[in-house]
Amino acid sequence: MHKHDDAARKLFGKPYEELDESAQKVTHHMMARTHIARDTGKDDEESATRGQRAADAVAAFGGSWVFIGLFAATMLVWVVSNSFILLHYDKAFDPYPYILLNLFLSMLAAIQAPVILMSQNRQAEKDRLTAQHDYEVNLKAELEIMLLHEKMDMLRDVQWSALLDLQKEQLTLLSDLVEQKRSGK
Repeated sequence: MHKHDDAARKLFGKPYEELDESAQKVTHHMMARTHIARDTGKDDEESATRGQRAADAVAAFGGSWVFIGLFAATMLVWVVSNSFILLHYDKAFDPYPYILLNLFLSMLAAIQAPVILMSQNRQAEKDRLTAQHDYEVNLKAELEIMLLHEKMDMLRDVQWSALLDLQKEQLTLLSDLVEQKRSGK
């Protein structure tokens, strides 16, 4: 039997060992009265490998307006310079239909696509971990609210009971006063 078994049964209606990992973590934090919230983005950045950080940087740059502007400018310079050289010297280094440029573009796409996919897979994993963490925080908050409701109900019942006892005592005293008044006349 686990030390948090009673709490797990009270909170989830199951023994601790039957709970999933998230519920076990929440039960532990509830019993220890510790925070469960954390910065998952910071945790992920600290554990990222050099390759993962590079993939993120390439994907971030490849999806930026700076990249699009540089890419368009490079294409324009390539086409204009080759056309200018071809018109004036009859011997361009990459004449129309720009086969060398197509080769470079194909190589760029061949390298950039898997790097972007790696970054997207990493982002999907970060999103999954964030959603899991959000679930744990929400579950703990829900359980804390349920416990607060129970405490409020218990306090209300105790106060209601004390009020009823006080009212009975007052009625008894009032009855005694009425009896005294009648017998004193």
